[in-house]
Amino acid sequence: MNLFSEMRVLVTGTLDAMMTAGELPAGLALDAVTVEPPRDPAHGDMATNAAMVLAKPAGAQPRAIAEALAARLRVDPRLEAAEVAGPGFLNMRLAPAVWQGLVRTILESGGDYGRSRMGAGRRVNVEFVSANPTGPMHVGHTRGAVVGDALSSLLDFAGFAVTREYYINDGGAQVDVLARSAYERYREAHGLSPEIAEGLYPGEYLVEVGDALKAEFGDRFLDQPEAVWLAPVREFATDRMMAMIRADLAALGVTMDVYSSEKALYGTGRIEAAIDRLRGQGLIYEGVLEPPKGKTPEDWEPREQTLFRSTAHGDDVDRPIMKSDGSWTYFAPDIAYHFDKIERGFDLLVDIFGADHGGYVKRMKAAVAALSEGRVPLDIRLVQLVRLYKNGQPLKMSKRAGTFVTLRDLVAEVGRDVTRFVMLTRKNDVALDFDFDKVLEQSRDNPVWYVQYAHARVHSVLRKAAGAGIDVSDDALRTVDLSVLDHPAELALIARLAAWPRLVETAAAAHEPHRVAGYLSELAAEFHALWNRGNDEPALRFVQEGDFATSQAKIALARATSVVISGGLAILGVVPVEEMR
Repeated sequence: MNLFSEMRVLVTGTLDAMMTAGELPAGLALDAVTVEPPRDPAHGDMATNAAMVLAKPAGAQPRAIAEALAARLRVDPRLEAAEVAGPGFLNMRLAPAVWQGLVRTILESGGDYGRSRMGAGRRVNVEFVSANPTGPMHVGHTRGAVVGDALSSLLDFAGFAVTREYYINDGGAQVDVLARSAYERYREAHGLSPEIAEGLYPGEYLVEVGDALKAEFGDRFLDQPEAVWLAPVREFATDRMMAMIRADLAALGVTMDVYSSEKALYGTGRIEAAIDRLRGQGLIYEGVLEPPKGKTPEDWEPREQTLFRSTAHGDDVDRPIMKSDGSWTYFAPDIAYHFDKIERGFDLLVDIFGADHGGYVKRMKAAVAALSEGRVPLDIRLVQLVRLYKNGQPLKMSKRAGTFVTLRDLVAEVGRDVTRFVMLTRKNDVALDFDFDKVLEQSRDNPVWYVQYAHARVHSVLRKAAGAGIDVSDDALRTVDLSVLDHPAELALIARLAAWPRLVETAAAAHEPHRVAGYLSELAAEFHALWNRGNDEPALRFVQEGDFATSQAKIALARATSVVISGGLAILGVVPVEEMR
């Protein structure tokens, strides 16, 4: 039940009646009519812009439309008041029975409260992480993994059919570097000194790969030229790295539906097919690019290249797809990969990229627009850096990883749930400070603890009430008289619960799962505020001594709060707790 949608239906239905009665011109389009929370809560529970957006097409003053609309709305028993403000905004105040009834609705819906059909089953591909298979996942990958996974869960909750996908970058030069690095550890496993030259991966995680190579191949590749061992060592090391990455993702609670390989695109005609699709649209040509803006590199020289006319679809410059030696640029297989997604029938593509891929956004959007002929949107979300702090100082790098703090280090230190929630406390395109001391402290300043504490407090109430002989089962709470929930603090908490379905839809539409974390923090604050007021006002306490019926009504509100918190945490991939340790 989405109260905002329900009230919008009331408003638009009333406007239709006004058109039928001749109070408004017939045939007015109502698509732009909204019902939203007012900017100032003191003005009411909901506000509609109906009169403002209809004034011009109706040829009438907005305030006149608002007055007529308000007069009709006031007869509806769900509204306690409908008042015109300013030039024509209409503020509405709901009857207490509407708010009280919402508590029952939440208990009846359970975890499905707030679930939306806005996605209408449209197929969405969310590609995220897609880290090079050259080592364990680091903190930057962690944030991208959490954002992508939470967004996928949010879109699923909003009615989309979601596929989580990982693109394995196993076709570029970095996997050759991995093979050479692993080979040195293979030599080390045979008692030889590894030669970790500049440009190779120094992390100690490759020691295990070297041992595994020895176990698999014995001394077969010792003293052999690179041409002999590069391909098998590359394949073996890549497989081991992907197994490590899968384990890293599992530690974070992330499961991919599909793993796609860049290497699988080569030699199969799939890259050529994608380029031919663009060539058929006149978007592939031989040409010479302008020199880079700013200071021209000394080694730059004008040369003819095979180019994709990406400027035809919003890019700043056209992009090379083939090198002078006839091999593909890194962009070509990415074009083919996204063409493959389009061919698989997705209605929407979402890519979660690191901040260093900012220059890649326009060219990739241009390619998808061209390949799908504008049918399939591509949204690219850039994830900014994570700065780690401990004891007030930047956290040192991991010796095992070689150059970075790993996902495993992070999860081992603070746990999966804390890691995930904190990664979603800021919008993806804003840098995030992860302070180990702050995220583990038990205070209001720690959003993870604050939300979990609200959920645990509800369950402490349930345990206390059950111990007093009060039936607090969901079946019992769904049937109690809720009319006693009439205090402004109680109604404010219910209003916050009412905002959940709308939040789900707006966050899903914006592809911003951090809004869920923000909402949960606000809901927890509202609940804690009511709890604390009960310390001074006994009538607000959830358990009323000697009054089982009133206690059940108040506990029903607390239980509804825990249902919404639990549902929101599920989207974030966080397990709610029933007791604080």
